[in-house]
Amino acid sequence: GSAPARGRPHRGSGSARLAACEGGASLGLSEMSMVLFASVVRVRDGLPLSASTDYEHNKGVQETKKYLKVLSKKLGHLPDRSTLRDVHYNIHFISSLGVGYMIICSENYPNVLAFCFLDELQREFITLYDTARINTVVRPYSFIEFDNFIQKTKQRFNNPRSLSTKINLADMQTEIKLRPAHQLTMFDVGTANGNVRLHSPPYKGIAPNQRLEPVKLPGFISCLLSFLCAALNLIRGFHAMENLFQDDDEELHTVAVFFTGTAACLYQCYLLTCYSGWRDLKSLLMLGLVCLCNLSLHEHRNTWQILFHVAVAAFSTLQTMMRQPQGKVPDYNV
Repeated sequence: GSAPARGRPHRGSGSARLAACEGGASLGLSEMSMVLFASVVRVRDGLPLSASTDYEHNKGVQETKKYLKVLSKKLGHLPDRSTLRDVHYNIHFISSLGVGYMIICSENYPNVLAFCFLDELQREFITLYDTARINTVVRPYSFIEFDNFIQKTKQRFNNPRSLSTKINLADMQTEIKLRPAHQLTMFDVGTANGNVRLHSPPYKGIAPNQRLEPVKLPGFISCLLSFLCAALNLIRGFHAMENLFQDDDEELHTVAVFFTGTAACLYQCYLLTCYSGWRDLKSLLMLGLVCLCNLSLHEHRNTWQILFHVAVAAFSTLQTMMRQPQGKVPDYNV
């Protein structure tokens, strides 16, 4: 985040605050440059949790809301910071910790202010409402009282004189430069001849610098066991190679099976520790490959050894499927 938490003094340097004020003055917000609508939604199903009280009857705003509603249903498949410009007004949104924050603003409204606005909504919302409550509500607009904060924030961000001394634009400008918002197109929304389609192909890309949840103790254990199995397969593979030159009865495919099992175990460690597309499917394929390798080695291993290797592979697959990508954790800058 780029703004200090409400009620706490910002501990940045005086020069940073001066840069923020100068940035606010240099943005030159006009009377028609403003935030028009804001909403908070649940990422997994697009359930609206809160929204600004809307007395705007502008046809363009109402039309843009249709696109915002479609995007709210697809936040789980979109990057966590994105912008859609190919409509009447601009739509900006961020998502984190299972909640999405979306705004509609005029075309000439500065990006840095738009994402500062969203950042303030995010910090306040996660402060007021816990994740368990957010995940269990079933009625739309269960947190409609949050509209009070949305309205106050809208007034501040639509008035540059009252805004510039309260946020640090320099920090957000730097963050946007280092990690720019993804630019969405009508294809991402799902349109046909200008008409909104609610059921459209999901966005296949991933957010830049996608990170996984921290590895927990069971994950570390499964990784160590997978390395152990890989080492055992590798040792047995080299031993089989020695026998291959000494004993004509030793089959060549035994060496290949041992080395294949080694590669499968190491790849399972990679899938557990690093992000990759289709991780779950790849992990299941590696589990199947380990099972096939051990079935082929039934003459070289006893039942307990085979069960051990299969159990380790299954445990590693389970840990890989349980470790999911994480949302961007907000930086409180305090």
